[in-house]
Amino acid sequence: MNRIVSRKLPSGDIRNVQPYHISLKGTVKAILCRENEDYGIMVKYIAVCARRKNVIVIIYAVVSNHCHVAVLAATYQEAYDYAQELKKNYAQWFQTKYLEKRVLQGVDAQALLLDNDWYVRNALAYIPRNALDNGSPVDRYKWSGYRAMFADKSRKVNGLPVCKFTRREQDRVMHTREDLKDVPWLVDSDGDLIPESFCDVEYLEQVFNHDPAFWLKTIGSLNSSEMEERLIEAPRRMLQDSEFYKVAADAADRWFEADISQLPLAKKLRLLPFLWHTQKTTVNQLARTLGMDRSAVKKALRLPPKDE
Repeated sequence: MNRIVSRKLPSGDIRNVQPYHISLKGTVKAILCRENEDYGIMVKYIAVCARRKNVIVIIYAVVSNHCHVAVLAATYQEAYDYAQELKKNYAQWFQTKYLEKRVLQGVDAQALLLDNDWYVRNALAYIPRNALDNGSPVDRYKWSGYRAMFADKSRKVNGLPVCKFTRREQDRVMHTREDLKDVPWLVDSDGDLIPESFCDVEYLEQVFNHDPAFWLKTIGSLNSSEMEERLIEAPRRMLQDSEFYKVAADAADRWFEADISQLPLAKKLRLLPFLWHTQKTTVNQLARTLGMDRSAVKKALRLPPKDE
């Protein structure tokens, strides 16, 4: 598997990018999608916001109260900014349609670096598996990027090109006034985006060695509870020091194949931003876990004096 690859980004720049898991998680009171139209709109914003924030969509799944997207991004900040942009745009749509304010304040948007092959492969299998949450078989679920996987490359994908839309058609179908004259995206006869036209299918398939049987084996052996804990729940709650130490130690082992207590300062400084961005933690907890001075942690994270 090639986890880090070179890609031409929406900006036109060619850069090395790596995969991130993006999640929007609602609550019982914060249902993201109430009607079929809402699912389709979310998918369109997944594409539009990726173009706007300079990331590339790999695969996605939209269900009633949460959304998963895997993207390729050059930096954590760009992946995080994409997550926030997706939440903001969908919140505006939701408020306009349902005339309900602040309902989506209970929705949390997160970005998590998939920093090893195991994470990547299992995350890219876990995302389309979420179709089961909406009571649908994975291969028949309409609002998932799974349909882009292992398609017949010789088959012509039929659809209406978004780049040919008039401004009025674009407003009506894509719900954005952003200039989309250069995109390769296609919509089907129902007005829904066709995933092959905007997902990085090559990256997705090479993760599974271009082998549908390997993908099926991965999704069949997937521990969905473990993936939900790792990708969704753990980054959103404050861990006790003992639990946080295990997370940091696991990252140190994956990144450097070394015991966290034996890491030199240079490697601790590399690990520090990853833990800060992907876990709900504090400067004090990071300092305790990594055996660093609190002021050194704040300086490394470029935090102003008041931030903890």
